[in-house]
Amino acid sequence: MAYVPPHKRHFKDADRPTPVPDSLVPQFRKNVNLRSPSTFQRGKDRSSFQGPKIVYASSCISRWWPVGSTDNDPIPESFHLECIPCEPVERERGEKPLVLVDRKLPTEANKVMESSESSPWLFIAEKVQPDLLATLQNVKIELESQGEEFKPSFVARFGKIFFHGGSSMSLDIIRNAAIAEANSRNKLNKSFYTHVPSVYLEEIEDLIVPRIGFDFNSEKEQYHVKIFDKSQPDVTISCKCTITEDHGKLEMYKAELNQVRHLVEDISCLYKDLDLRLMLWNKRILMDLDDAEKVAIGKLIEAAVVAPDAKGGLRWPLGKESAGDRFSVIGVWHTKYRAFKNPSMKLKLRHADRFDFRSSKGEVSNEATLKMTTISRWLRVSDI
Repeated sequence: MAYVPPHKRHFKDADRPTPVPDSLVPQFRKNVNLRSPSTFQRGKDRSSFQGPKIVYASSCISRWWPVGSTDNDPIPESFHLECIPCEPVERERGEKPLVLVDRKLPTEANKVMESSESSPWLFIAEKVQPDLLATLQNVKIELESQGEEFKPSFVARFGKIFFHGGSSMSLDIIRNAAIAEANSRNKLNKSFYTHVPSVYLEEIEDLIVPRIGFDFNSEKEQYHVKIFDKSQPDVTISCKCTITEDHGKLEMYKAELNQVRHLVEDISCLYKDLDLRLMLWNKRILMDLDDAEKVAIGKLIEAAVVAPDAKGGLRWPLGKESAGDRFSVIGVWHTKYRAFKNPSMKLKLRHADRFDFRSSKGEVSNEATLKMTTISRWLRVSDI
Protein backbone atom coordinates (compact mmCIF):
# COMPACT_ATOMS: atom_id res chain seq x y z
CA MET A 1 0.00 0.00 0.00
CA ALA A 2 1.35 3.44 -0.92
CA TYR A 3 2.44 5.72 1.91
CA VAL A 4 -0.01 8.56 2.62
CA PRO A 5 1.52 11.65 4.26
CA PRO A 6 -0.08 12.64 7.60
CA HIS A 7 -1.46 15.91 6.24
CA LYS A 8 -3.40 14.05 3.53
CA ARG A 9 -5.01 11.52 5.85
CA HIS A 10 -8.71 12.00 6.46
CA PHE A 11 -10.81 10.52 9.20
CA LYS A 12 -14.47 9.64 9.12
CA ASP A 13 -16.75 12.29 10.57
CA ALA A 14 -18.46 11.01 13.69
CA ASP A 15 -21.13 13.70 13.83
CA ARG A 16 -24.52 12.40 14.87
CA PRO A 17 -27.75 14.42 14.71
CA THR A 18 -28.79 15.80 18.07
CA PRO A 19 -31.42 18.35 19.04
CA VAL A 20 -30.52 22.02 19.02
CA PRO A 21 -29.51 23.21 22.53
CA ASP A 22 -31.57 25.91 24.20
CA SER A 23 -28.29 27.29 25.56
CA LEU A 24 -27.60 28.87 22.17
CA VAL A 25 -30.22 31.58 22.64
CA PRO A 26 -28.37 34.06 24.86
CA GLN A 27 -29.93 37.25 26.18
CA PHE A 28 -26.80 39.28 26.85
CA ARG A 29 -28.42 42.46 25.55
CA LYS A 30 -30.85 42.40 28.47
CA ASN A 31 -28.73 40.83 31.18
CA VAL A 32 -25.30 42.47 31.03
CA ASN A 33 -25.30 46.00 32.43
CA LEU A 34 -21.75 47.24 32.07
CA ARG A 35 -22.59 50.72 33.29
CA SER A 36 -22.77 49.53 36.87
CA PRO A 37 -19.55 50.27 38.84
CA SER A 38 -18.28 47.55 40.41
CA THR A 39 4.68 41.76 30.08
CA PHE A 40 2.82 39.10 28.94
CA GLN A 41 2.92 35.56 30.23
CA ARG A 42 2.95 32.90 27.56
CA GLY A 43 1.20 29.59 27.74
CA LYS A 44 -0.46 26.93 25.65
CA ASP A 45 -4.12 26.12 25.75
CA ARG A 46 -4.48 22.46 26.67
CA SER A 47 -6.51 21.37 23.72
CA SER A 48 -6.16 18.23 21.66
CA PHE A 49 -4.84 20.27 18.76
CA GLN A 50 -1.41 21.85 19.32
CA GLY A 51 -1.82 24.99 17.25
CA PRO A 52 0.09 28.27 17.49
CA LYS A 53 0.93 29.50 20.96
CA ILE A 54 -1.81 31.21 22.89
CA VAL A 55 -0.73 34.30 24.79
CA TYR A 56 -2.15 35.21 28.19
CA ALA A 57 -1.66 38.61 29.79
CA SER A 58 0.21 38.54 33.10
CA SER A 59 -2.97 39.70 34.86
CA CYS A 60 -5.30 37.33 32.98
CA ILE A 61 -8.28 36.10 34.99
CA SER A 62 -9.08 32.47 34.19
CA ARG A 63 -11.93 30.74 35.98
CA TRP A 64 -14.29 27.79 35.75
CA TRP A 65 -17.69 27.37 37.37
CA PRO A 66 -20.95 25.51 36.75
CA VAL A 67 -24.47 26.74 36.08
CA GLY A 68 -27.27 24.60 37.47
CA SER A 69 -26.29 24.04 41.10
CA THR A 70 -28.62 24.98 43.94
CA ASP A 71 -28.25 26.29 47.49
CA ASN A 72 -24.77 27.53 48.38
CA ASP A 73 -22.86 24.48 47.17
CA PRO A 74 -21.51 24.89 43.62
CA ILE A 75 -20.85 21.13 43.45
CA PRO A 76 -23.70 19.30 45.26
CA GLU A 77 -23.69 15.58 45.97
CA SER A 78 -25.75 14.83 42.87
CA PHE A 79 -22.88 15.99 40.61
CA HIS A 80 -20.28 13.53 39.38
CA LEU A 81 -17.58 13.15 36.72
CA GLU A 82 -18.32 10.88 33.79
CA CYS A 83 -16.10 9.60 30.96
CA ILE A 84 -17.34 10.28 27.44
CA PRO A 85 -15.93 9.19 24.07
CA CYS A 86 -14.13 11.81 21.99
CA GLU A 87 -11.78 10.37 19.37
CA PRO A 88 -9.50 13.41 18.84
CA VAL A 89 -8.93 13.85 22.58
CA GLU A 90 -8.43 10.13 23.16
CA ARG A 91 -5.92 9.98 20.31
CA GLU A 92 -3.97 12.91 21.74
CA ARG A 93 -4.09 12.09 25.45
CA GLY A 94 -4.55 8.34 25.50
CA GLU A 95 -7.65 8.49 27.70
CA LYS A 96 -11.27 9.55 27.55
CA PRO A 97 -12.11 13.04 28.79
CA LEU A 98 -14.37 13.68 31.77
CA VAL A 99 -17.44 15.89 31.91
CA LEU A 100 -19.43 17.12 34.90
CA VAL A 101 -22.99 15.76 34.99
CA ASP A 102 -25.90 15.66 37.40
CA ARG A 103 -27.38 12.36 38.59
CA LYS A 104 -30.83 13.94 38.75
CA LEU A 105 -33.30 12.86 36.11
CA PRO A 106 -33.92 15.44 33.36
CA THR A 107 -37.36 16.25 34.77
CA GLU A 108 -35.87 16.94 38.20
CA ALA A 109 -33.16 19.10 36.66
CA ASN A 110 -35.76 21.16 34.80
CA LYS A 111 -37.61 21.75 38.06
CA VAL A 112 -34.38 23.02 39.62
CA MET A 113 -33.85 25.46 36.76
CA GLU A 114 -37.47 26.65 36.84
CA SER A 115 -37.35 27.21 40.60
CA SER A 116 -34.21 29.33 40.35
CA GLU A 117 -34.68 32.95 41.46
CA SER A 118 -33.02 34.25 38.29
CA SER A 119 -32.46 32.95 34.79
CA PRO A 120 -29.17 31.17 34.03
CA TRP A 121 -28.20 33.98 31.66
CA LEU A 122 -28.77 36.62 34.32
CA PHE A 123 -26.73 34.53 36.77
CA ILE A 124 -23.87 34.30 34.26
CA ALA A 125 -23.99 38.02 33.50
CA GLU A 126 -23.93 39.00 37.18
CA LYS A 127 -21.03 36.67 37.92
CA VAL A 128 -18.91 37.69 34.92
CA GLN A 129 -19.43 41.44 35.20
CA PRO A 130 -17.04 42.09 38.17
CA ASP A 131 -14.30 40.05 36.48
CA LEU A 132 -14.81 41.90 33.21
CA LEU A 133 -14.58 45.33 34.84
CA ALA A 134 -11.51 44.33 36.87
CA THR A 135 -9.89 42.97 33.72
CA LEU A 136 -10.60 46.20 31.86
CA GLN A 137 -8.73 48.22 34.50
CA ASN A 138 -5.73 45.86 34.35
CA VAL A 139 -5.64 45.85 30.54
CA LYS A 140 -5.58 49.62 30.19
CA ILE A 141 -2.77 49.96 32.72
CA GLU A 142 -0.68 47.28 30.97
CA LEU A 143 -1.21 48.57 27.45
CA GLU A 144 -0.58 52.20 28.36
CA SER A 145 2.76 51.25 29.91
CA GLN A 146 3.70 49.31 26.75
CA GLY A 147 2.36 51.86 24.26
CA GLU A 148 0.03 49.32 22.63
CA GLU A 149 -3.40 50.03 21.15
CA PHE A 150 -6.46 48.51 22.81
CA LYS A 151 -8.64 46.61 20.30
CA PRO A 152 -10.78 44.40 22.55
CA SER A 153 -13.12 41.61 21.52
CA PHE A 154 -15.56 40.13 24.02
CA VAL A 155 -16.82 36.82 22.66
CA ALA A 156 -18.77 33.71 23.60
CA ARG A 157 -17.85 30.30 22.24
CA PHE A 158 -19.94 27.17 22.42
CA GLY A 159 -18.47 23.72 22.92
CA LYS A 160 -17.73 21.22 25.66
CA ILE A 161 -15.59 21.57 28.78
CA PHE A 162 -13.44 18.48 29.29
CA PHE A 163 -11.58 17.59 32.47
CA HIS A 164 -8.43 15.49 32.32
CA GLY A 165 -6.38 13.40 34.70
CA GLY A 166 -8.38 10.19 34.94
CA SER A 167 -8.65 8.86 38.47
CA SER A 168 -6.58 11.75 39.83
CA MET A 169 -9.36 14.21 38.96
CA SER A 170 -11.87 14.42 41.82
CA LEU A 171 -14.93 16.42 42.78
CA ASP A 172 -12.90 18.09 45.54
CA ILE A 173 -10.55 19.51 42.91
CA ILE A 174 -13.55 20.63 40.88
CA ARG A 175 -15.17 22.21 43.95
CA ASN A 176 -12.01 24.13 44.85
CA ALA A 177 -11.78 25.48 41.32
CA ALA A 178 -15.42 26.60 41.38
CA ILE A 179 -14.86 28.76 44.47
CA ALA A 180 -11.36 30.01 43.56
CA GLU A 181 -10.63 33.72 43.82
CA ALA A 182 -11.21 35.67 40.63
CA ASN A 183 -7.70 37.14 40.62
CA SER A 184 -5.96 33.76 40.62
CA ARG A 185 -4.99 31.70 37.57
CA ASN A 186 -7.08 28.57 37.52
CA LYS A 187 -4.87 25.46 37.57
CA LEU A 188 -7.68 23.04 36.81
CA ASN A 189 -6.65 20.43 34.24
CA LYS A 190 -9.30 21.11 31.64
CA SER A 191 -9.77 22.03 27.99
CA PHE A 192 -12.50 23.63 25.92
CA TYR A 193 -13.45 21.52 22.91
CA THR A 194 -14.86 23.91 20.31
CA HIS A 195 -16.13 21.37 17.77
CA VAL A 196 -19.91 21.08 17.61
CA PRO A 197 -21.88 18.68 15.38
CA SER A 198 -22.68 20.08 11.95
CA VAL A 199 -26.39 19.66 12.65
CA TYR A 200 -26.05 22.34 15.34
CA LEU A 201 -24.80 24.90 12.83
CA GLU A 202 -27.72 24.09 10.56
CA GLU A 203 -30.22 24.38 13.40
CA ILE A 204 -28.66 27.64 14.61
CA GLU A 205 -28.91 29.19 11.16
CA ASP A 206 -32.43 27.92 10.48
CA LEU A 207 -34.01 28.47 13.91
CA ILE A 208 -31.90 30.56 16.28
CA VAL A 209 -30.76 33.27 13.83
CA PRO A 210 -34.29 34.46 12.92
CA ARG A 211 -35.52 34.01 16.48
CA ILE A 212 -33.10 36.54 17.98
CA GLY A 213 -33.16 38.99 15.09
CA PHE A 214 -29.93 38.33 13.19
CA ASP A 215 -29.53 39.33 9.55
CA PHE A 216 -27.14 37.74 7.08
CA ASN A 217 -23.89 39.73 6.99
CA SER A 218 -21.26 37.92 4.90
CA GLU A 219 -19.87 34.62 3.66
CA LYS A 220 -16.16 34.08 3.20
CA GLU A 221 -13.49 31.48 2.49
CA GLN A 222 -10.08 32.19 4.01
CA TYR A 223 -6.65 30.66 4.48
CA HIS A 224 -4.67 31.48 7.61
CA VAL A 225 -0.94 30.87 7.20
CA LYS A 226 0.81 30.61 10.58
CA ILE A 227 4.43 31.79 10.44
CA PHE A 228 7.14 31.34 13.08
CA ASP A 229 9.58 34.21 13.57
CA LYS A 230 12.91 32.91 14.89
CA SER A 231 13.77 36.34 16.27
CA GLN A 232 10.59 36.27 18.40
CA PRO A 233 10.02 32.65 19.54
CA ASP A 234 6.85 33.46 21.47
CA VAL A 235 5.19 35.21 18.53
CA THR A 236 3.12 33.61 15.78
CA ILE A 237 2.34 35.71 12.72
CA SER A 238 -1.06 34.88 11.26
CA CYS A 239 -1.44 35.89 7.60
CA LYS A 240 -5.06 36.03 6.48
CA CYS A 241 -5.34 35.22 2.78
CA THR A 242 -7.86 34.69 0.00
CA ILE A 243 -7.55 33.04 -3.40
CA THR A 244 -7.26 35.33 -6.42
CA GLU A 245 -9.98 34.69 -8.98
CA ASP A 246 -7.75 35.13 -12.03
CA HIS A 247 -4.74 32.99 -11.13
CA GLY A 248 -5.98 30.87 -8.21
CA LYS A 249 -3.03 31.95 -6.08
CA LEU A 250 -2.88 32.92 -2.43
CA GLU A 251 -3.10 36.65 -1.69
CA MET A 252 -2.56 38.13 1.79
CA TYR A 253 -4.79 40.98 2.95
CA LYS A 254 -3.95 41.18 6.67
CA ALA A 255 -1.24 40.05 9.10
CA GLU A 256 -1.84 39.71 12.83
CA LEU A 257 0.12 38.62 15.89
CA ASN A 258 -1.16 36.24 18.56
CA GLN A 259 -4.27 37.52 20.24
CA VAL A 260 -3.64 38.27 23.92
CA ARG A 261 -6.21 36.79 26.28
CA HIS A 262 -7.12 38.89 29.31
CA LEU A 263 -10.20 37.05 30.59
CA VAL A 264 -11.29 33.42 30.18
CA GLU A 265 -14.45 32.18 31.91
CA ASP A 266 -15.38 28.54 31.29
CA ILE A 267 -18.94 27.72 32.30
CA SER A 268 -20.31 24.17 32.50
CA CYS A 269 -24.01 24.29 31.60
CA LEU A 270 -25.13 21.05 33.19
CA TYR A 271 -28.67 20.96 31.86
CA LYS A 272 -27.79 21.98 28.30
CA ASP A 273 -26.06 20.13 25.48
CA LEU A 274 -23.19 22.60 25.15
CA ASP A 275 -21.00 24.57 27.54
CA LEU A 276 -19.91 28.18 27.28
CA ARG A 277 -16.59 30.02 27.18
CA LEU A 278 -16.52 33.81 27.57
CA MET A 279 -13.29 35.57 26.59
CA LEU A 280 -11.86 39.05 26.37
CA TRP A 281 -8.84 39.34 24.10
CA ASN A 282 -6.87 42.12 22.47
CA LYS A 283 -6.20 41.98 18.73
CA ARG A 284 -2.72 42.98 17.53
CA ILE A 285 -2.36 43.99 13.88
CA LEU A 286 1.16 43.64 12.44
CA MET A 287 2.04 47.09 11.14
CA ASP A 288 5.78 47.78 11.44
CA LEU A 289 7.38 45.31 9.02
CA ASP A 290 10.45 46.56 7.16
CA ASP A 291 10.96 45.91 3.45
CA ALA A 292 13.10 42.79 3.97
CA GLU A 293 10.51 41.25 6.31
CA LYS A 294 7.68 42.01 3.88
CA VAL A 295 9.61 40.36 1.04
CA ALA A 296 10.40 37.25 3.12
CA ILE A 297 6.81 36.75 4.27
CA GLY A 298 5.54 37.53 0.77
CA LYS A 299 7.68 34.74 -0.67
CA LEU A 300 6.17 32.23 1.76
CA ILE A 301 2.66 33.24 0.72
CA GLU A 302 3.49 33.18 -3.01
CA ALA A 303 5.02 29.70 -2.73
CA ALA A 304 1.84 28.17 -1.29
CA VAL A 305 0.01 25.72 -3.54
CA VAL A 306 -3.74 25.27 -3.14
CA ALA A 307 -4.31 21.56 -2.47
CA PRO A 308 -7.90 20.62 -1.57
CA ASP A 309 -6.84 17.07 -0.67
CA ALA A 310 -4.24 18.26 1.86
CA LYS A 311 -4.94 18.96 5.51
CA GLY A 312 -5.34 22.71 5.87
CA GLY A 313 -5.90 23.07 2.12
CA LEU A 314 -2.35 24.22 1.27
CA ARG A 315 1.07 22.71 0.69
CA TRP A 316 4.54 24.07 -0.04
CA PRO A 317 7.15 22.73 -2.48
CA LEU A 318 10.16 21.17 -0.79
CA GLY A 319 12.39 23.89 0.64
CA LYS A 320 9.86 26.67 0.05
CA GLU A 321 8.22 26.47 3.50
CA SER A 322 10.89 28.74 5.00
CA ALA A 323 12.41 32.10 4.09
CA GLY A 324 16.07 32.41 5.03
CA ASP A 325 16.82 31.34 8.57
CA ARG A 326 14.17 33.53 10.23
CA PHE A 327 10.63 32.86 8.96
CA SER A 328 9.01 29.44 8.47
CA VAL A 329 5.48 28.12 8.00
CA ILE A 330 4.31 26.17 11.06
CA GLY A 331 0.63 25.74 10.31
CA VAL A 332 -2.29 26.51 8.05
CA TRP A 333 -6.04 26.89 8.47
CA HIS A 334 -8.64 26.66 5.73
CA THR A 335 -11.88 28.20 6.95
CA LYS A 336 -15.33 28.85 5.52
CA TYR A 337 -17.81 30.86 7.50
CA ARG A 338 -21.19 32.54 7.37
CA ALA A 339 -21.70 35.61 9.54
CA PHE A 340 -24.92 37.11 10.87
CA LYS A 341 -25.39 40.22 12.95
CA ASN A 342 -27.76 42.58 14.68
CA PRO A 343 -27.01 45.98 16.26
CA SER A 344 -25.34 44.46 19.35
CA MET A 345 -23.87 41.09 18.34
CA LYS A 346 -22.23 39.22 15.47
CA LEU A 347 -22.55 35.45 15.06
CA LYS A 348 -20.01 33.48 13.04
CA LEU A 349 -20.63 29.85 12.03
CA ARG A 350 -17.35 28.43 10.80
CA HIS A 351 -15.99 25.21 9.35
CA ALA A 352 -12.24 24.96 9.92
CA ASP A 353 -9.65 22.53 8.56
CA ARG A 354 -6.37 23.00 10.45
CA PHE A 355 -2.93 21.44 10.16
CA ASP A 356 0.11 21.91 12.40
CA PHE A 357 3.40 21.30 10.57
CA ARG A 358 5.40 20.81 13.79
CA SER A 359 3.31 18.00 15.22
CA SER A 360 1.97 16.69 11.86
CA LYS A 361 -1.50 16.75 13.39
CA GLY A 362 -4.69 18.09 11.92
CA GLU A 363 -8.17 18.92 13.08
CA VAL A 364 -11.46 19.50 11.30
CA SER A 365 -14.13 21.28 13.31
CA ASN A 366 -17.40 23.19 13.19
CA GLU A 367 -17.47 26.22 15.45
CA ALA A 368 -19.97 28.81 16.66
CA THR A 369 -18.69 32.14 18.00
CA LEU A 370 -20.74 35.09 19.19
CA LYS A 371 -18.98 38.47 19.33
CA MET A 372 -20.56 41.07 21.62
CA THR A 373 -19.90 44.04 19.36
CA THR A 374 -21.66 46.65 21.51
CA ILE A 375 -19.83 45.51 24.65
CA SER A 376 -16.51 45.40 22.77
CA ARG A 377 -16.97 48.98 21.58
CA TRP A 378 -17.90 50.12 25.09
CA LEU A 379 -14.80 48.46 26.53
CA ARG A 380 -12.59 50.26 24.03
CA VAL A 381 -13.84 53.78 24.82
CA SER A 382 -14.63 53.34 28.53
CA ASP A 383 -12.74 55.51 31.04
CA ILE A 384 -12.72 52.80 33.72
